[in-house]
Amino acid sequence: MLRKSSTQRRQPPLWRRCRSIRQIKQVHALLVLRGFLSDPSALRELIFASAVAVRGAIAHAYLVFDQIPHPDLFMYNTLIRGAAHTAAPRDAVSLFARMTRRGSDGVRPDKITFPFVLRACTAMGAGGTGEQVHAHVVKAGCQSDAFVKNALIGMHASCGELEIAGALFDRRTHEDAVAWSAMITGCARRGNISAARELFEECNVKDLVSWNVMITAYAKRGEMAQARELFDRVPERDVVSWNAMISGYVGCGSHTNAMELFEQMQSMGEKPDVVTMLSLLSACANSGDLDVGRRLHSSLSEKFSRTGFTVVLGNALIDMYAKCGSMDSALEVFWVMRDKDVSTWNSIIGGLALHGHVPESIDLFKKMLKEKVRPDEITFVAVLIACSHGGMVDKGREYFNLMQQQYRIEPNVKHYGCMVDMLGRAGLLKEAFEFIDSMKVEPNSVIWRTLLGACRVHGEIELAEHANRQLLKARSDDSGDYVLLSNIYASAGEWLESEKMRKLMDDSGVNKEAGRTVVDGSTKDAMQSFR
Repeated sequence: MLRKSSTQRRQPPLWRRCRSIRQIKQVHALLVLRGFLSDPSALRELIFASAVAVRGAIAHAYLVFDQIPHPDLFMYNTLIRGAAHTAAPRDAVSLFARMTRRGSDGVRPDKITFPFVLRACTAMGAGGTGEQVHAHVVKAGCQSDAFVKNALIGMHASCGELEIAGALFDRRTHEDAVAWSAMITGCARRGNISAARELFEECNVKDLVSWNVMITAYAKRGEMAQARELFDRVPERDVVSWNAMISGYVGCGSHTNAMELFEQMQSMGEKPDVVTMLSLLSACANSGDLDVGRRLHSSLSEKFSRTGFTVVLGNALIDMYAKCGSMDSALEVFWVMRDKDVSTWNSIIGGLALHGHVPESIDLFKKMLKEKVRPDEITFVAVLIACSHGGMVDKGREYFNLMQQQYRIEPNVKHYGCMVDMLGRAGLLKEAFEFIDSMKVEPNSVIWRTLLGACRVHGEIELAEHANRQLLKARSDDSGDYVLLSNIYASAGEWLESEKMRKLMDDSGVNKEAGRTVVDGSTKDAMQSFR
């Protein structure tokens, strides 16, 4: 297992000041003027700055690397290191393969190379590739190096080869916290939390990584009592510890606990990071806590006043405001975002559609297409919802066909459901039934229930009976389906048929869930039930 690699190394003053992709390109241009290949040490620094020191500049590192006829070992190791820490760890493995193929140039992997390649294999879950790298480790005689060995243990354990990892792991090395952490991490990632906990309790030198791995493992499983017990025991915490707990509480729906822990985090002087804020924004979105969401937004605005929100943070803010019903604030975030992806457009188009802002939703979809942003299947769900809510049947048909013919997106059950809802709201019930018959996927209970609801609105008893028969075939244990058809009969004055449907529900053993209402009292909320 690897610890977070430090980018601090003794760099010349020029390179220490190089902290952005723009500055990297300026120095690169200077090297070209002086003779690009004339100074190997400057090339090494350029690759290090692009691949490791400056975040998000690794594409430039590849560009430089490919222009060097005979890269040396440092250049290979630096680029492999950078690639292993990106979202595309496969590139690190590809570089390693290229390195081993060019062994005739005198460049062969060493003990610096292997930990980063093994990290990439671990991130990919590529145990087979990891085994091949293991063979290269043995061939190079690096299996006894502590860093390489621990990386091997972590890779095999994380990829499910616990026997191989166990053979490499020496329980007697009680002072090697990294080796213990590697085994604990591997067991936890494979879901064997009992084995991970056994190793954790046996280990005499628990480092923070081990504590965080166990806390995270319990939190992801929703076992927050066990996670909290370890969190309260850990000798020191970092932002990862806090994030694991906050994210766990959010995932369990315990939004109050998440917010309380965030306040405790701040009171103890721990600075939240992007992961923290994303978890908290999710909590606000799910709980509808707009006031806290606004405070988080204000805090983020101060932090990102110069650079602007990242796409991920901007999307989270839009989603939070949309779910809380504050579309003006969602639009405000949308318009100030410098960079947007398809999820950004989906969130704002969908939010506007769900809250009845149909013209604005459709206008933004048109703007999206005008700006050459390719819509995906989620985009078209949002647009079809807008057409349904706005009674725009012709537009809905147009976009449904556009999705298939121009963007080659096959409709799924959600798209079909939106179309059925749109036709049902417009009173085109016979067309809705014909549309269902033409569907390429099996209609689910949601589609039949949608149609049944439309039949009730428009008083179509005969069609409602057909829809209900199909619905009961798909699912016969939901009391609401029986009640809905019973109410349709009652609305039409068919009291005998209404009573028959109620009796059928009783005879089928389906229990009607008790209705509930929340009464806001002076001291606390009281939940009262009635039948």
